[in-house]
Amino acid sequence: MKQNLRNLTIREMQELAAELGEKPYRGKQVFQWISRGAESFDEMTDLPKEFRRKLADAAEIGLLKVLDVQVDPGDGTRKFLFGLPDPCDADGETGGDRPSGNALAIESVFMKYSYGNTLCVSSQVGCKMGCTFCASALGGFVRNLTAGEMIAQVMEAEHETGERVDHIVVMGMGEPFDNYENLSRFLRLLHEPAGRNMSWRHITVSTSGIVPMMDRFGDEFPQVNLAVSLHRADDADRSRLMPVNRRYPLKDLLAAARAHTEKTGRRITFEYALIQGENDRPEDIRALINALKGMLCLVNLIPLNAVKETGFAGSSRQRAEQIAARLEAAGITATVRRELGSEIDGACGQLRLRRKNS
Repeated sequence: MKQNLRNLTIREMQELAAELGEKPYRGKQVFQWISRGAESFDEMTDLPKEFRRKLADAAEIGLLKVLDVQVDPGDGTRKFLFGLPDPCDADGETGGDRPSGNALAIESVFMKYSYGNTLCVSSQVGCKMGCTFCASALGGFVRNLTAGEMIAQVMEAEHETGERVDHIVVMGMGEPFDNYENLSRFLRLLHEPAGRNMSWRHITVSTSGIVPMMDRFGDEFPQVNLAVSLHRADDADRSRLMPVNRRYPLKDLLAAARAHTEKTGRRITFEYALIQGENDRPEDIRALINALKGMLCLVNLIPLNAVKETGFAGSSRQRAEQIAARLEAAGITATVRRELGSEIDGACGQLRLRRKNS
């Protein structure tokens, strides 16, 4: 099987160049071409033709196929559905019968902000976590994404939009900490000074609450922003919404969050998807305040993007603003996420699900 060049570090690229009879600096040149979004070996014009031929025989540039694009005419948000190669490479941890069709598709969302362009990246095909309000879980888990497939989402989004991606949020399909090794490689590829040279602080990783990995992440990536999908502040109801809470209950999760802020000196973000009649009542907000009081944190309130298959509806923008004001009055910094992509299938996994059911 050919190596996916988008999956290789600069050192690995140099080693490949040496294996093909070239000086290591040629590997650095290839890495830089890949980081700039080259999609063919012919684009690498400063490389000898014979080396390019050898590269084409030994490796490939892991391109993704654009299956669908939705564009919100109001704010320019673009949602991409990308098709994956089949079969995947070994790092994807596949085995047994292979799903086909839209099961081998992932989503990425390109969003425009005043401070630059952000891409929401998927880390898995499907998800194991089983959150009852999330479209990603409805199709089940298929496989992990490799670091190269995560990088490819960034490259393809830039190619399709003609714009630079300045910020990354790993909040798309999947649980990033359930695919930690590939996630780590992806983050280091983004940050590599000889490549994209993206600041750690321009990257955010979201977890549903895999407590042991939160500790490791704080050690290895102290400058990368950490977000935790909270959504409830009581164990029984959070376990109903988010089965991960049965293994890592709120007491352990919040202790890990406090330890993270103490270790890194940086505040943690709690994502709180507002579900009408489920977690937006006064008693729910009181529980949230009691859980987070005194912590270095930000609560990001997100009116749920409704997915008919889940049966949940999102709270109104007005209710979200009221809750934000209540949190601020209690000394907890809160924001209401700007509503982007309201005219498209904005919920994570929703476009993939729609195509699968069509």
